[in-house]
Amino acid sequence: YGDHRDLHLSLRRQRQMCIRDRFITALFIGCETAPVGVQVTFDDEKSNAIRAHFQNYLNNDMDGLKSLWSSDLQVFANSTESVTLDELVVLLQAQHATFDPITMSWGNGDEDLGQWVETTNYPDGPANDAVTVTQTWFTWNATSKLTGETINLPAHISFLWNEDGKISQEYHHYDTGEMMAAIEAAQAAAATE
Repeated sequence: YGDHRDLHLSLRRQRQMCIRDRFITALFIGCETAPVGVQVTFDDEKSNAIRAHFQNYLNNDMDGLKSLWSSDLQVFANSTESVTLDELVVLLQAQHATFDPITMSWGNGDEDLGQWVETTNYPDGPANDAVTVTQTWFTWNATSKLTGETINLPAHISFLWNEDGKISQEYHHYDTGEMMAAIEAAQAAAATE
């Protein structure tokens, strides 16, 4: 708990100081200074790369997905143990073999954005190195080819970037129970045919 709270407190203090410094600078000098501290963006290169990455997923384009992953990608799917790139690809292929269509949705009902995507640049701090994280939130919607039932699964995925502009780590946070049960049922049905 101590390290976690200390990091958030440190980041909050840095952000407050940044806001205060910008206000004072704008008040006395009348111009914008270079960004300092935590920076959150929505229409930047990395956020847009993740939107394209998700489109590759929806199109079942494994080569497109692999083009953004580092060769030593680590994926933590609701676990502190990572799965390999090969294990991830097998799971994604099983999803597409089991479900059609697969969509992502995010919105207030009036407009569906597909997914919420934002990129945060965290500066060096007392407990962390500088890091860039792209965060995503969406509802994963998938209809089973076997039963016709639709699963609506709220999801959050965080992507960490390496120096080469590739995804080095992914953290998946969602309940996979219904999804995995449907995949297992489809695989069992296929095995009996």
